[in-house]
Amino acid sequence: MSEIRYDGRVAIVTGAGLGLGRCHAMALAARGARVVVNDLGGSVDGTGTGSAAEDVANEIRAAGGEAISHTANVTRADEVADMVKQAMDSWGRVDVLVNNAGILRDKSFAKMDIADFQAVVDVHLMGSVVCTKAVWDIMREQNYGRIAMTSSSSGLYGNFGQSNYGAAKMAVVGFMNTLHLEGQKYDIRVNCLAPTAATRMTEGLLPPAALDLMKPETVSTGLVYLVSEDGPSRTILCAGAGGFAATKIYETDGIYLPPEELTPENVAAQFDAIKDPAAQKEFQAGGEQTIKFLTKAAAHHGVKLG
Repeated sequence: MSEIRYDGRVAIVTGAGLGLGRCHAMALAARGARVVVNDLGGSVDGTGTGSAAEDVANEIRAAGGEAISHTANVTRADEVADMVKQAMDSWGRVDVLVNNAGILRDKSFAKMDIADFQAVVDVHLMGSVVCTKAVWDIMREQNYGRIAMTSSSSGLYGNFGQSNYGAAKMAVVGFMNTLHLEGQKYDIRVNCLAPTAATRMTEGLLPPAALDLMKPETVSTGLVYLVSEDGPSRTILCAGAGGFAATKIYETDGIYLPPEELTPENVAAQFDAIKDPAAQKEFQAGGEQTIKFLTKAAAHHGVKLG
């Protein structure tokens, strides 16, 4: 297989001052990408500012790469627009967007303030929306784009104390699914990365021996493929400690209840059949579910569709 390169490509990586984002930016730069290193420079909970973005840009330049830094808050459209403008002014295009910026404000739902729920959703979900919107028309016009959202096992499967984080991380999967459909004709490919790594966000949660195995670089290896020219689209790539897997959302074939049997009791009675995975499918668009249920109903009633 030929080497994956990014020569002539321009990548924006948000939350790239430390941890996974820094590794993503360094890995893309090492393969020839010109990188906009974005980071507000704040703490894990999103407060404060700092010089983290410029520090990483300096590292890239010291290694012979090309990079600029920007401290845009990803939730603020005017700041993000300025960041994208600087990328365009410097290099004339944007090929890759890695939506990595995030914060944590963990508490059980009973103890969580709505403000902390909103803040996490704003950064993870709306930050991804704002940054993607800022580059979408550019990618459409150049007929090329690669976008990575950052999901999480906390969203895909749940994690105690992270209702805000989990909700946002599952939301970007839905965002990806629709952008995949809307971007196809322009060769814009959209994927999700679901990482687990030793970063500021996981300090204190795992023993040192485990953290030693979970270096962020192991995750960035998968990211570099996801946003490459021949990368996939509409894929949730899970990565950590050198392991890689894909998460898929399936729907069972289910059952049909005719009008005379349409009761909650019959749903309960056939719940095992409803959940039976034997004929489950991975749908490519939401309308496929509607077609499936209409087909079952039409067959019962002898109605021809279309």
